[in-house]
Amino acid sequence: MLDPATIEAIADELLEAGRSRVPVPLLTARHPDMTVEDSYAVQRLWRQRNEDAGRRLVGRKIGLTSRAMQAATGITEPDYGAIFDDMVLETGCSVEWSRYSHPRVEVELAFVLKDDLSGPGCTIFDVLNATDYVVPALEILDSRIEMEGRTIVDTISDNAAMGAMVVGGRPVRPDAVDLRWVSAILYKNQVVEETGVAAGVLDHPAAGVHWLANKIAAHGDRLKAGDIILAGSFTRPMWVYAGDTVHADFGPLGAVTCQFV
Repeated sequence: MLDPATIEAIADELLEAGRSRVPVPLLTARHPDMTVEDSYAVQRLWRQRNEDAGRRLVGRKIGLTSRAMQAATGITEPDYGAIFDDMVLETGCSVEWSRYSHPRVEVELAFVLKDDLSGPGCTIFDVLNATDYVVPALEILDSRIEMEGRTIVDTISDNAAMGAMVVGGRPVRPDAVDLRWVSAILYKNQVVEETGVAAGVLDHPAAGVHWLANKIAAHGDRLKAGDIILAGSFTRPMWVYAGDTVHADFGPLGAVTCQFV
């Protein structure tokens, strides 16, 4: 376990990397004994620093929800990060590419809560009952730590690579459609790059939400009414560059689009 001074130094380093857009060297290379719990301690302090600076927490993201990504990182559970108010964008927006380091895009569903959710013992049924609506979304991944050789410890410390999210399409009540079978086609510059179905997220996109409620309960935290929860990607990350137009077609649930400028 890292000492508090080292955790504080890493959190401050990541804050500066976010401001300067210059990724820091791999944490695991500099702190080979760093654990997952150390990483979440860094993330919690980084989040607190942002809240103290005036950013408002509006939700959480869940990552590493697919079997393939878990196998690639050598872990057996997802990870999570914070969503601040200035990270939530609306479909049709122009996104400043230079605000992010190595931006990539993923296709997801977002759950907007009408009731609090807390663990331990939170179930998928609790999630569905507490959800006001589900809405199509894109996640924009960011990297405040070097990409090459990253491990789960680096990713968690880096707020689970959360950069921003774009919401759009048609919001639906959680019982209005079979959420497992929501599918999407992801285009870049009018070319199909990825396709996916929401069951790829832990067999049900709500599964990650109850995992999250139970996970953060250990730190005395809970999900709150009004929170927006990015439930996990069901496509691979797609690299984007300045000038690219991104379009995700969710069929009956509409579409989400953005352009990087």
